[in-house]
Amino acid sequence: MLKLAKRYHVDVLQAITWNYSTAILLTWLIFKPHWISLQVAPVTTLAGLGILLPVLFVVLGASVTTTGIVRTDVAQRLSLFIPILASYFVFGETLHAVKITGIALGLVAIVCSIPWGKSTGGKASRGGWFYLLVVFIGMGVIDVLFKQLSAFKAVPYTSLLFMVFILSFICALIMLIIKISSGKTKFSFPHILIGWALGIANFGNILFYLKAHQALVNKPSTVFTAMNIGVIVMGTLVGLFIFKEKLSTLNKVGIFLALIAVIVIFNF
Repeated sequence: MLKLAKRYHVDVLQAITWNYSTAILLTWLIFKPHWISLQVAPVTTLAGLGILLPVLFVVLGASVTTTGIVRTDVAQRLSLFIPILASYFVFGETLHAVKITGIALGLVAIVCSIPWGKSTGGKASRGGWFYLLVVFIGMGVIDVLFKQLSAFKAVPYTSLLFMVFILSFICALIMLIIKISSGKTKFSFPHILIGWALGIANFGNILFYLKAHQALVNKPSTVFTAMNIGVIVMGTLVGLFIFKEKLSTLNKVGIFLALIAVIVIFNF
């Protein structure tokens, strides 16, 4: 959807803002979450996600503009290093030899899946590398924060998810109001419809990501790696069959290694 947004000149910030309104509504209708007291809520984790989720979308857009889509893609995919390290040093997971082999295969698959031969779509300016660093760190930190959120047992995770979406919507709305008031964009009703459609996908993505962490509570590296590899494989297949993109031999090797990595990680 974001690829189509670029093609049809959609204002990503407007779409992202209204996407959270759909996520809020779906969470409310499906799970009937309860309001939670700030005294029992993981305030730091909620605030971190509520700010990082919408802000990072804006940074991604700036990174693509200043450094190119390929460099941004590399930074986003390699951010897997951060939650993998957190699995061991923060969450205390024991990584045996076979699991480490699977993770290593996954990291190699990520590198192989990157379209190295394509034009970056822009030159990396001096400030552009700052955006790449923020994308790399931000994506990794978001993964870690979601793991922490799934491990919080004092409050139902659906209520926590509800709060994340509300905070993200407020943050995105503030950024949108500033952008409109400064004359950098104009309010457009079609963007609301686009955002609502995006919100359905975003809601499902985050919901099942949290469920995966709860189901595999002692195996955070499995969730981190499988999610990132899944994004690569599905994204590549969508690009191949829907957008008619061509795959290099290295890209095909990357997909094959990704599938092997998932099998190794989940079965050993």
